[in-house]
Amino acid sequence: MAAPPLTPLAAAVLHVASAPERVLEVECGEGDGALFLAREFPSARIRGLDRSPDQVRAATARVGLDPEGRIAFKVGAPGSLPYPDDFFDLVVQLDGRPVVAEIARVLRPGGYLVLVRSRGSAPTGGLTAWVLRRHLRRRGIDLVETAAAGDGSFSVGHLREPEQAPTGD
Repeated sequence: MAAPPLTPLAAAVLHVASAPERVLEVECGEGDGALFLAREFPSARIRGLDRSPDQVRAATARVGLDPEGRIAFKVGAPGSLPYPDDFFDLVVQLDGRPVVAEIARVLRPGGYLVLVRSRGSAPTGGLTAWVLRRHLRRRGIDLVETAAAGDGSFSVGHLREPEQAPTGD
């Protein structure tokens, strides 16, 4: 029996050291990950972004009554995130190809990045992922955990504070 596709996300958030106030899920699809994050972090404001208007409509329809506007979805592309610099405490991407420069731009110093594969090896493991790890480091994101979980895997990164020196390879 296959593990639920959100198992790697559930395992990854255990490595986020502080409760985020603002969370972004990039390429959110119909909102499964964003809704999970809203339950996991009940005081956080959750934003989901997807390039497909149909997916955003479907995700929005799943929110139900949300009088505080804690969860919202928007149409947009990962290469041009429609949010200000240093805005999010946590950025999550499931099964996508991260645009590291944009993620680092919207992630506040000290914030976390979670990359998840619902099936298969870690997004930052293997030969082809060496380039991704290098881009992360250049943008100030240090990997703090990479592991298998369920049928997939995850990597958690932490954006250094400006005065911190990069860690080794």
